[in-house]
Amino acid sequence: MTRPFLFLSAAIGFALAAFPTQGKTLQAAESGAKNSAKGAPESMAKAKKLYAMDCSMCHGDNGNGQTDMAKDMELKLLDWTDPKALADKPDQELFTLIRNGKDKMPPEDAGRAKDDEVNGLIRYIRGFSKGQAAAAVAPGK
Repeated sequence: MTRPFLFLSAAIGFALAAFPTQGKTLQAAESGAKNSAKGAPESMAKAKKLYAMDCSMCHGDNGNGQTDMAKDMELKLLDWTDPKALADKPDQELFTLIRNGKDKMPPEDAGRAKDDEVNGLIRYIRGFSKGQAAAAVAPGK
């Protein structure tokens, strides 16, 4: 009688250990939210450093895309200081572009930049146009 009970108890224990409880998941999520709020300046500092190492040589220190490297490689890059430049590009599209690369742009390997660092990089890039009013688009364009 006790043998089946012990077996059933052990099986339930293993099953519960394999799946995190809702309380632990919520606690981890809340902890992560607190850490990301505290680390916002640190996150932006990392993004700025990553941009300087991997992006600025073509896209420019200010994101205008007017660099000697871009000209030599005959690249036509968006001017990220223009608020319209990225207005129609969702973050997920930018993430995929950065992670996978495109044409002559090399991919940002996951071993070099974690997903949260790439997301910080996107926020940093979007910041190039902050404070600049978007020019009105003419009707029909």
